[in-house]
Amino acid sequence: MPGTPPPIASIADVRRLSALPYEHFMPHRRILEALQDVAARQPQRIALTGIELPDPDAAVRRWTYAQLVADVRRTANLFHALADGAPARVALLLPPMPQTHLALWAAETAGTACPINHQLDVDHLAALIDATQANILVALGPAPDLDIAPKAEALAARCRGLRHLLHVPAGPGLPLAAGQRDLMQAIAAHDGARLDFTEPADALAALFHTGGTTGAPKLARHTHANQLHAAWGAACMFGTRADDVILSGFPLFHVAGSFVYGLSTLLAGGEIVLPTRLGLRNAEFMKRFGDFVERFGVTLIAGVPTVIAGLLALDLPSDKLRRVRAMLTGGSPLPDELADAFEARHRIPVRNILGMTESAGVISIEPLAAPRVHGSCGLPLPCTEVQVRRDDGTPAARGETGIVCVRGPQVSPGYTDAARDAGTFDGGWLVSGDIGHLDADGRVHVTGRAKDVIIRGAHNIDPGLIEGVLLGHPAVMVAAAVGEPDAYAGELPVAYVSLVPGQQATPDELAAFVAPRIAERPALPRRIEILPAIPMTAIGKVYKPALRVLATRHALQALLAARGLEARARVEVAESAHGIQLRFTVADAQAEAELREAMKPFALRYEVRQENAR
Repeated sequence: MPGTPPPIASIADVRRLSALPYEHFMPHRRILEALQDVAARQPQRIALTGIELPDPDAAVRRWTYAQLVADVRRTANLFHALADGAPARVALLLPPMPQTHLALWAAETAGTACPINHQLDVDHLAALIDATQANILVALGPAPDLDIAPKAEALAARCRGLRHLLHVPAGPGLPLAAGQRDLMQAIAAHDGARLDFTEPADALAALFHTGGTTGAPKLARHTHANQLHAAWGAACMFGTRADDVILSGFPLFHVAGSFVYGLSTLLAGGEIVLPTRLGLRNAEFMKRFGDFVERFGVTLIAGVPTVIAGLLALDLPSDKLRRVRAMLTGGSPLPDELADAFEARHRIPVRNILGMTESAGVISIEPLAAPRVHGSCGLPLPCTEVQVRRDDGTPAARGETGIVCVRGPQVSPGYTDAARDAGTFDGGWLVSGDIGHLDADGRVHVTGRAKDVIIRGAHNIDPGLIEGVLLGHPAVMVAAAVGEPDAYAGELPVAYVSLVPGQQATPDELAAFVAPRIAERPALPRRIEILPAIPMTAIGKVYKPALRVLATRHALQALLAARGLEARARVEVAESAHGIQLRFTVADAQAEAELREAMKPFALRYEVRQENAR
């Protein structure tokens, strides 16, 4: 693998790389092999920097590439020994820290990593650990701002398959409790120069949970080849270099944090800076964001679109970002207006991606070496075919809207439960569930979503659990949950119900009924609305596009009221072949300017016309 990723600027570059023997693009078969190759070329280059306190002057923890590879080997040797002859299945309940990288790559070396969202409740965490058949759990130690440690203790007592629990201290002044085993102390007894075992022939690197933060466990299988292709492809699209320093705000239980912005940077020999255990949700860190960027010489920033909106809200001097060459985003739709505003303010290009857990995080990326195209999710990775299909399954023409499908080396071989593959994995193709089209230059455009999943921030919420709980109320006849646009989270769950004839209930009563029955707080519906009847299709299925129209109209009318625009602007919301169609009518140019400013954080396309326009 060459030290510098070949940059991509056009579909011609993609085709050129795709035409080469695949080994020219990615010669390595396993993650550790690739990391060792980088470390051999630049052993003393910094690979990981962990910011432990939200103070730019405080000491940090750092790993060179030589130290990273040695500690990955030590940790892998520990996991192999703890598994005692069984396949090592390592569940990770960790925030974004350098030690999380060590544990992730070591788990994939010794067996299979199972990164889990630590924000889930214990019942759901237990179901995931049991489904992954994890026998080792690595979790954060006691911390005042994260409740991971008590969850881990509860899981160790509850999950019979777990044989070992190790903790990572949360930071300075936060020691482990008596009896808790320190991961870093445990690995010190193991060899960092070589592995004590032969890496498993099985290419199963990881199990990533998907399909929502609620509901029955749904685990996507990742091979080493899936992850290496996604990561190296991302490095090519970003033109990542060994002198790059990326500040990543994505969690490492998410494919974007692990591969799109994590492993991709490591394969290119760059440095990853992790902004405290709370990531970019650390308010004190964000107050000094520019100082941190300046101190560590950050050249790339990665965060969800709401992070971009948050940065715009800061009094952030552009001169502190002078080394930053790109703002990289994904995880939820990117409003063009938000990207435009950031680029205008800081003269830093914004680049978007399209990815899924089932594609190791990447389908396409808007390349940094080319101008950003409004509405684009970029070019497919090399050796990747994107096809847009009509409802009848036939390929659509360029520019024609349909369901986006992909096949390539990054596509997962499927779920652990093959019965759940139907509708998502189709003869080597991954059916994304996104509605979109390919333009004349080969770029992927996503204009809507056919699947029901609600995307809150970068996390998926399965509407089925919300609906199932509501249907448990004796007064509810039909229930449907959809995403309502939100300026900060992208979408928030809302629910619509119709009542059994003769029964009565109020939204407040239904909310009180739901609250103790949905363990994951982000999945609680923001509001519940009672309708005389839920819209249905001709065959009796709930027609959610109509409900998304209602939710969008509600959100935007509330926005107009909050901004004092309800007398000077009105909104029309309708369905279209490209998803939700929005049209604002405003009284004058001032109202239009205020409206456009208010709409910047929303991932919505819209038209504006003035009342007196001809």
